Amino acid sequence: MHPTRFHLILLALCLPLLAACGSRGIPQPDSSGEQPAARAVLQASAEAHGLAAFRQIRDINISYAGEWAGLVKRLQPTLIDAEFRQTSQERLILGARPLNAQQHRGPGGSKQVVRSVDGIQVSYNGTASSDKEALAAAALVADGYRMFLSGPFYFLEGNLSLASGPDEEVEGRACLSIIAVRRPGHGLSAEDRYQLFFDREKHLLRRVRFTMEGLESTQGAIAEVDFFEHRQIAGVTWPTRFHERLRKPIPGLAVHDWRLTGLDVNRGLTAAEISGPAFSGKAEAAAAAID
Repeated sequence: MHPTRFHLILLALCLPLLAACGSRGIPQPDSSGEQPAARAVLQASAEAHGLAAFRQIRDINISYAGEWAGLVKRLQPTLIDAEFRQTSQERLILGARPLNAQQHRGPGGSKQVVRSVDGIQVSYNGTASSDKEALAAAALVADGYRMFLSGPFYFLEGNLSLASGPDEEVEGRACLSIIAVRRPGHGLSAEDRYQLFFDREKHLLRRVRFTMEGLESTQGAIAEVDFFEHRQIAGVTWPTRFHERLRKPIPGLAVHDWRLTGLDVNRGLTAAEISGPAFSGKAEAAAAAID
């Protein structure tokens, strides 16, 4: 047997054992509802990131580029979808019924994702997909990227519970943490838990740790994303570099490094312009490049 294939099979056999051992998860809050101290930490971070300016934004136009870690591409090929997810243009319409569309490109061609509160649509090179795993993976990714970009704003509403968590150091910064439970979670999950880490000095969100219950192959797993190189654009302080790794079942396994390459706001996008098999009208132009 090829050594690489042998190691992958051995790793796959060990995953259930790895998932069950160790304490690398997210603490479970004692009860539902919000603790005032946790809400105060979240509010301070939202204001530090530019909450007043964010509330004036109606649509966001984003571009990303990134690199995938080699092993994770083999362990989670549908979720990673590395043949298509190398660069992306994304369009987000905010409001009570947010709408997110992603246009991914890679060696395999183009992948168009439209994520609404009503469901998920995925097209590969212009052909709609009905594959349930591909749809669930795309929903998980689309909601995740909205969460990563909007940071504390994402958690201001819709939490089943919000509680203080243990302090932790993130890249040399002393951080406070809070734990949120959301129902539904992100993607097609009925419920997910999140631990958010805010640095004590600047109140910026430095890390989010989260469950991924919306995809069968990631149930029981926990990942975390770190945020770096913040920039102020349109009055909001956004992260422009991101690093994702696993906590469970394989602690410390690198997943994805990516960067924000473009961002502009308030083009006046309509749902029709981002809901088709390709962007149209005001959604067509690439996001304004970041220097």
